[in-house]
Amino acid sequence: MQNKAANKSLEKKLNAGAIVVSIVVFVLVLMMRRVKLNVDIDFGYLPAFHATLNGLASICLLIAFWSIKNKNIQRHRRFMVTALILSVLFLMSYVVYHFTMPETLYCKEGTVRYIYFFLLISHIILAAVILPFILFTFIRAVTFQFERHKKMARWVFPLWFYVTITGPVLYLMLRDCY
Repeated sequence: MQNKAANKSLEKKLNAGAIVVSIVVFVLVLMMRRVKLNVDIDFGYLPAFHATLNGLASICLLIAFWSIKNKNIQRHRRFMVTALILSVLFLMSYVVYHFTMPETLYCKEGTVRYIYFFLLISHIILAAVILPFILFTFIRAVTFQFERHKKMARWVFPLWFYVTITGPVLYLMLRDCY
């Protein structure tokens, strides 16, 4: 599969889709603090589910990284697709949670509060910025542009990994405040 020609036509279509998806997600995230949907379901269990999805995505990213370093392209591909699926499931569930549940405020004082807000702010900024780049990096791979994929992945991977790791850490720090 490495020898196939780059598919620029497909790349163009997928890039347009990635831009649309990124804009829709960004708008939803902006709206979810302002709009609350009344439903008869208590989604209070979802933060633990989100932390689990992010933790699993982190593991998949590490295995994928290790796999590509060991030139196991098939395993790399499988674990990257799995990490992407886990992240999509997380994002969908995260939006549902925040559209239906009240905001949880951090309840602790002292130095840990500063650490929490540093992690939270960096997590939010990177999560907002990284989504389109994750999609563009994935698109470079599926359109057989492996050099461009590799160039992007060098900086996209650590940022995506940081977001997937800090998510569960933030959940654990916030858990007593629910």
